[in-house]
Amino acid sequence: MGNPVVHFEVIGKDGPALQKFFGDLFGWNVNTDNPMNYGIVDTGVPGGIGGGIGSGPPEHAGHVTFYVGVDDPQAYLEKAEQLGGKAMMGPDEVAPGTVIALFSDPEGHVIGLVKGM
Repeated sequence: MGNPVVHFEVIGKDGPALQKFFGDLFGWNVNTDNPMNYGIVDTGVPGGIGGGIGSGPPEHAGHVTFYVGVDDPQAYLEKAEQLGGKAMMGPDEVAPGTVIALFSDPEGHVIGLVKGM
């Protein structure tokens, strides 16, 4: 059985501007009421995949990615590296019970892994 895409993410230099842009463009509700000001996206469409929009660290150019639900992010990071990818971040617990990790595929595209979402 495969693993589902469970979340998308847009990270850039100016998170609030990106939150407003995508919210206005697509009619999404973007809720930033959390300690990290990470914009949780509700598309308002049944069956739509939720996502997040926010700022990255100053040295990070940003990325657009999707997150795949997995049971063991570390094991998948290791498997991605065995297949020619590169671990970029994590695994890190970002909220109680939610662990994320990022890797790049062999062409440099950023892909996320998440457990507990």
